[in-house]
Amino acid sequence: MENPILAPAAVLVAWSLVMLLWMAGTRFPAIFKSGMDLKASPPGGRGQDLEGILPANVNWKSHNYTHLMEQPTIFYAAVLILAVAGAATPMLVNVAWGYTILRIIHSVYQATINVVMVRFTIFVLATICLAVLAVNAVLATI
Repeated sequence: MENPILAPAAVLVAWSLVMLLWMAGTRFPAIFKSGMDLKASPPGGRGQDLEGILPANVNWKSHNYTHLMEQPTIFYAAVLILAVAGAATPMLVNVAWGYTILRIIHSVYQATINVVMVRFTIFVLATICLAVLAVNAVLATI
């Protein structure tokens, strides 16, 4: 089955795993460097508990990984609806790629530089792409 709108979604899934590895690759060394005793941590501890313990630039990767588990879930649903409905036009495929590319740029920016207004602008542009996909998914199903 050839359905090109699924490719940007698959790439964003793979990118999310890259961010997971990047997060772990920076977070674990920072935890060990901090001298934190993992055995003394209370049961049920969460990554959020590391705020204020680890440097901000280490936590940025975790923040971004969390973001990739939030809004992109709507993207995946919209892309699947468009694919199943047979409504994935070439323009919508390009919009889906735009969303994916902007989210990857957002990830790299947040994980490295993280100036909020610039990051917010990237987020808004990606959200516009998502809104176009969502509206078209609705139109394809009514």
